[in-house]
Amino acid sequence: MMISTKGRYAMRLMIDIADHEDGGPVSLKEVANREDMPVKYLEQLVRPLTRDGILRSVRGQRGGYLLARSASDISAGDILRCVEGSIAPVACLSQQTVCPRKDACTTFSFWQGLDAAIDSYVDSVALEQLRAPHAPSCKELRSLSERAGEAQSA
Repeated sequence: MMISTKGRYAMRLMIDIADHEDGGPVSLKEVANREDMPVKYLEQLVRPLTRDGILRSVRGQRGGYLLARSASDISAGDILRCVEGSIAPVACLSQQTVCPRKDACTTFSFWQGLDAAIDSYVDSVALEQLRAPHAPSCKELRSLSERAGEAQSA
């Protein structure tokens, strides 16, 4: 199973909003600057997250996005399924696919077990647990890395 850029960016978006919503609605431009992600991409991600009741939008001059539920009530699985669709490790477990070999497949129960383990894990991790206000942003990490590279070449 590979989580796409959509899934990775959605997780970072949600953590950033959770970390900064105490100051009111969080604009996508602010998230984009802190997380070094394109605003246009974030705009695509907030649509399904808002539609599924994970985020809520606030309009107006000081508008932006807030969590629609508590960070402790939003799981990583909620976020990933919202933007990725199925997170099943193989296509035959996805609801969009009907596998003609399902009943005769010798590995089907293995894939079911793996799928259950993945679901159990992503559903057991709440957004609240992923918040790390002391952790540096991607932009800060890149800056630190660049400074370290400059120091080595000097």
